[in-house]
Amino acid sequence: MCQPESQAEYDLRLEWGRAGVEALAARSRGVVIVDVLSFSTAVDIAVGRGAAVLPYGWRDPSAAEFAASRGAILAGDRSAGGYSLSPASLRPIPPGTALVLPSPNGGALSLAAGPGVWTACLRNCRAVADALRRVGGPVAVIPAGERWPDGEARTSAEDLLGAGAVLAELSGRLSPEAAAAVAVFERCRNRLPEILSGCVSGRELVARGFTGDIDLASECDASRTAPVLRGDRFVADRTEAR
Repeated sequence: MCQPESQAEYDLRLEWGRAGVEALAARSRGVVIVDVLSFSTAVDIAVGRGAAVLPYGWRDPSAAEFAASRGAILAGDRSAGGYSLSPASLRPIPPGTALVLPSPNGGALSLAAGPGVWTACLRNCRAVADALRRVGGPVAVIPAGERWPDGEARTSAEDLLGAGAVLAELSGRLSPEAAAAVAVFERCRNRLPEILSGCVSGRELVARGFTGDIDLASECDASRTAPVLRGDRFVADRTEAR
C-alpha cells in the first residue's frame, strides 16, 4: 500500500521543501522546484540569456572550491554587486557563462531531487508546463519555502503562487494540495506585484533596496525558458516549443 504522503493516486502532486522532495521525487517523472524569491527567477533570467547555472546548497568555502573545479564563476552576495541571487543582476550575463548559484532553498532542493528536475517561477510557468507535458506524468511540484531565523521551515506566499501557476497549465488529476495551490493562484493572478511586494519575503527585499527583483519575479508568463537540470547545471530545455 502506498503511503498517503506519496499522493500516488494523483497525476499532479505538491508538497513543501526537503520533506516534499523525499516524499514525491522518486515516484514522479518530473519534479519542479519553485523558489520565486529568488533562486528560480534568477535561474530563468540567466538561462534565458544562454548561461548555465550550477546550483549549490550553501555559501561557504566549499562553494568557491566547487566553482573552481567546474571552471565557473561563483555568484556573490546580493549586496556586493556583480552576479548574485538578485535576478536583476543577471540580466547582462553573457551567453556561455557558467555560474555557481548558492541557495539553501531552491539550490539545495534541486540537487536533492535527482534527475528529471526543472525549476519554475511565475515568469516561466507556461514554458515549464510545456516541457513537462512532453515528458508525461506524474509530476511533483515542490515549493521551496523559506526559513525563520531559528532555521525552522516557513511556507511562503510567493512559492505557493509559483507552484499554482505551473499546475494551472497542466492537465491531470490534482491532489488536494495541488488543487489548493491552483485555487490560490487563480484568485490572486491579477494582483501578483502587490502580493509579492507585500509578502514577508518581498518586504525583506524592498527593505534591502531590491524592488527591481520583485518587478521581474511578478512578470507572469514573460519567459519562454524551461531550465532543466542536466548533470550539475541548469540549461535551457532544448525540446521547448519555439
